[in-house]
Amino acid sequence: MVTPIEAGRADVRWGSVPRLFADAAFRFGDAEAIVDGDVRLSWNDVASNARRAAKAYLAVGITKGDRVAIWAPNCHEWVAALVGLHSVGAVLVPLNTRYKGAEAAWILQRSGAVALVTVDGFLGNGYVGMLQGARDAAGGLPTLREIVVLRDDAPEGTRGWDDFLAAGDVIDDAVLDARIAEVGADDLSDMMFTSGTTGRPKGVLTAHGQMLRCVQGWVAATGLDRDDRYLIVNPFFHSFGYKAGIIACAIAGATMLPLATFDVPVMMELIEAEKVSTLPGAPTIYQTMLNRPDRVDHDLSSLRLAVTGAAVIPVSLVEDMKSVLGFDTVVTAYGLTEACGFATICHHDDPAELIATTSGKAMAGMEVLIFDGDNHEVPRGEPGEVVVRGYNVMQGYFEDPDETAKAIDDRGWLHTGDIGVMDENGYLKITDRVKDMFICGGFNAYPAEIESLLLAHPGIAQVAVVGVPDERMGEVGAAFVVPAAGATVDPDEIVAWAKREMANYKAPATVHVVDALPTNASGKILKFELRDRLLGG
Repeated sequence: MVTPIEAGRADVRWGSVPRLFADAAFRFGDAEAIVDGDVRLSWNDVASNARRAAKAYLAVGITKGDRVAIWAPNCHEWVAALVGLHSVGAVLVPLNTRYKGAEAAWILQRSGAVALVTVDGFLGNGYVGMLQGARDAAGGLPTLREIVVLRDDAPEGTRGWDDFLAAGDVIDDAVLDARIAEVGADDLSDMMFTSGTTGRPKGVLTAHGQMLRCVQGWVAATGLDRDDRYLIVNPFFHSFGYKAGIIACAIAGATMLPLATFDVPVMMELIEAEKVSTLPGAPTIYQTMLNRPDRVDHDLSSLRLAVTGAAVIPVSLVEDMKSVLGFDTVVTAYGLTEACGFATICHHDDPAELIATTSGKAMAGMEVLIFDGDNHEVPRGEPGEVVVRGYNVMQGYFEDPDETAKAIDDRGWLHTGDIGVMDENGYLKITDRVKDMFICGGFNAYPAEIESLLLAHPGIAQVAVVGVPDERMGEVGAAFVVPAAGATVDPDEIVAWAKREMANYKAPATVHVVDALPTNASGKILKFELRDRLLGG
C-alpha cells in the first residue's frame, strides 16, 4: 500500500478536497467508507453522492467563494454536503449543534452565508424555527437565500435534501468538472468561528492545501490506515471531527462510523458489532467507558488507536486505556482552530507518563516555541506563551485585519494565548491560559462571548463569567451579575434563561448576584478575585 508520506505532500498531490475524494474513490473503490446506522456506503458511493450534492449547489446558484453553513449532527449526508460545497468552490461555515437561534443567526449574518444545510428536530431542537425567530435580531439575514433540511420534514420556506439533490440532476458533468478544476490549494476551504477576548466569535480562514497537508501529517503520526474502522464521536462541526475525522479517513482509506451524540452504551455496542479500531476523543470518553460496569459485557478487543488531548490526563488513565480497554496505541495532541486544529502530537511509543503529561512535540514542518512577554524564546523548562509558526497557521480572521495582526506577529508567529512549558526534547505541556477560556465537557467556552450573550437579559446591568472546576464536566461557568436599576434578579431564572438562549456548555451553571464587580485602578474586572471567592467557599 502507498502511504500518504510515500505519495508526496497532500497539498501538492490533491490540492483540494474534491480531488482528494475523487482519488479516494479511485484508490479504495468499493471498500466501505461510511457506516451510518443501516446505511453503508463505499468510497465510490461517497464520491457519487458528493457530485450529486455539488450539482445541486450549482443549480441554486452557489458560486466560488460563497459561504455555505452546515448545522447538523454527524451523519453521512454531512459528508456529501461538505464535499459537494467544496467541489463548487464554496467555503464551509460549520455551526455547533448546541447553538440556539441567536447564536447561529449571528454567525450566518457575520459570514454572509448564502445557504444553510441543517436538520429540524435534533435533540428536540427545531433549528429552523429557532433561526426564524432570531432573523430580525441578526438584521434579517439578507444573504441567506437557501435552507435545506436533512432527514426531517422541510418547514415552509425550506426544501428537503432529496428535493434539493433532484434539482441538480439537470447539471451536466462537464460543468461540474470545470468548476472542480477551478478549486486550488490556495482557495479557502472553511471559515470556522472561534472566540477570543473580544466577546464575539471570529471567523478563522483556512485554505484547502494547508488543511490537507496538516491532516496528512496527523494521519502519518497516528498510523491511521485503510484497515481502520473509525468511530467519529467528535462533532463534524469541530476541527477534530471534520479534519482529523472526515478528511483523515479519505486520506487513509479508513471507514467512518459517525455518531450523532456521545452515548457510551451505543458506542460500546458499535465497537463490538462493527469491530471499531479507532476511537479518538476527549479523556472523558475513555474514563466513562472504564467506569461503566457493563463494559465487560462487550467485546472491545478490536480497539487499536486512541488520540486524545484538551486536558492533562492521569498517567493511570493512559495505562488503563492500554491494559483494560485494550488500545495498542494512545497518543495525545494539541492544536487550536487558528492553527488548522494541529500543532503538536506525541509518538505512539512514547512512555505513558510523557503521553499523559504532555501534548507531544511539533508536527513535521511546524514550529512551536515558548515566548516571554517581549517575544523572545524562554529557556527550556520555563513557562511562557505558546507560539506556533508554519503552514498550519490560518490565513487570518475574516474581515478583521486588526485582530489578525494581534494574533500573528510580523515574524509569522501565531500567539495562542496559552501558557506552556517545553522540555529539552521539545515536548509541550500546557499549564494555563492567557485568555479566560475554560473547557466545559470538551468544548471551549469563552467568558467574553458568554458575557455578551448574558447582557441581553433585561435584568442584568453588568456581568463577569469565570470557569470553575466541576467533577463531571471538567469546568463550568459561574456568572457574577450586577442587577439593572430597579430590577430584581432571580439566579435560577437567569440560569434557565441562559440555557434557552445559548449552547448548554456556555450557559453558566451558577449565578451569583453582587452589588458591584471587583476592579483594579484602571477599571478592569479582577476575575481571579471572583474565582477565588468560589474556590474559597
